[in-house]
Amino acid sequence: MSQTTILGNGVLVTDTQQPEVIRNGAVAWQGKRLVAVGNEAAVRSQFPEAAWLDACGGVIHPGLVNLHHHFYSALARGLDPGANMANFGEVLDRLWWRLDRALDLDTVRISAELCAADCVRWGNTTVFDHHASPSAIAGSLDVIADAMRGAGLSAVLCYEVTDRNGPQQAAAGIDENLRFLETTRHDPRIRGVFGLHASFTLRDETLRAVAEQRTASDGCHIHVAEDPVDVAATRETFGVGPVERLARFGLLDDRALLAHGIHLDAADFETIAHHGATVIHNPESNNNNGVGRLDTVVTSNFGCRVGLGTDGMSSAVQRALRSAFLTHRGATRDPMSGFDTLPELLGNNVEIARRFFDEPQLGTLTAGAPADVIVIDAPPPTPIGPENTFGHLVYGLSEAPVRHTVARGAVVLENFRHTTLDPAALAVRANELAPSLWDRFHQLPWGTPFLGSAS
Repeated sequence: MSQTTILGNGVLVTDTQQPEVIRNGAVAWQGKRLVAVGNEAAVRSQFPEAAWLDACGGVIHPGLVNLHHHFYSALARGLDPGANMANFGEVLDRLWWRLDRALDLDTVRISAELCAADCVRWGNTTVFDHHASPSAIAGSLDVIADAMRGAGLSAVLCYEVTDRNGPQQAAAGIDENLRFLETTRHDPRIRGVFGLHASFTLRDETLRAVAEQRTASDGCHIHVAEDPVDVAATRETFGVGPVERLARFGLLDDRALLAHGIHLDAADFETIAHHGATVIHNPESNNNNGVGRLDTVVTSNFGCRVGLGTDGMSSAVQRALRSAFLTHRGATRDPMSGFDTLPELLGNNVEIARRFFDEPQLGTLTAGAPADVIVIDAPPPTPIGPENTFGHLVYGLSEAPVRHTVARGAVVLENFRHTTLDPAALAVRANELAPSLWDRFHQLPWGTPFLGSAS
């Protein structure tokens, strides 16, 4: 039998949707599964020989799920694009589409490792990444998967298929997704989803090939209506909007992950709800790019599931939740709003992760669930219960560091220190690789000719 470990001396919150709050709570696990959850005294009496991990009065919480990340952007910090960017199309063309073309497998790896370290530091035990490296497509997802395994995290990965670099690279992106999906289909920690960039950079032939070659359970992860350019260019070129286009090709289903969705209309949201797809809110990134705001209340009222991502801005999901809350209040000018649909975001992330990993108890602290547990280092200074956990999260826990991160039973962050990664060594390695990456970046032209063109 595996060694039993108890994490206690904290305030235990069992899940993000209908939490039970236990003031003197504890969890115990053996191997990768929780075996006991409850009052600390009772758990310790059940396993008197167990190893002990002290929460130091903090909040014991399920590991967090990040539904939309971009690991490949990690080395962009401080990069001067050397070009003016007046709108989102220019941000893509002059920054991100040059950066992804400059990546090689070494910089793909270090970018993934840097983000994995941040995910661990902020309590993300499961993360969905959306990757692009047009000069290093084959095997790129294996490199990222190795980084996630090394960190001890669970991940759902994809390669971003696009026609903006020509049909050969689009085909290579399809092949990378298909290969990775097949090799990870039964992996307990690493899974795949079919990656697509955005409708306005995808020809009909490419979407048709994806629809014909993927299996029904694969799902797709795609940017949708992040900026009006996606909607306008798609309609002008293909005669329909991005959501209707996905539906026509059979790519809209209950595993479809639609990042952003800011510039969709009522008919689009009705279609998304009908097919059971998920809209992923990325409030910090949206603010940074000046592309607008997803109205999560309106979107939810149409019956859409709305999740939460960080879109490469950071790995701090709880901070993204706070940003969503404050952005909502700022837009509505209603100081009483935000408590209706926003508490559902983290729970919806968990629901999607369960679906992809076939783990119905993932994201909860119950016996038999995966041992994904974090301790947020913010002992509640006022009473906390099921009725006000969201308020504690937004107004206090979202700004607090994570003391411990336990991912499938492995303590990957202990008393604020990484056990599987060395962030300082990663920073040294990143500083060795970044100058060459930036040189390649500056040698690449901008002015991508393809922004959606009819076949």
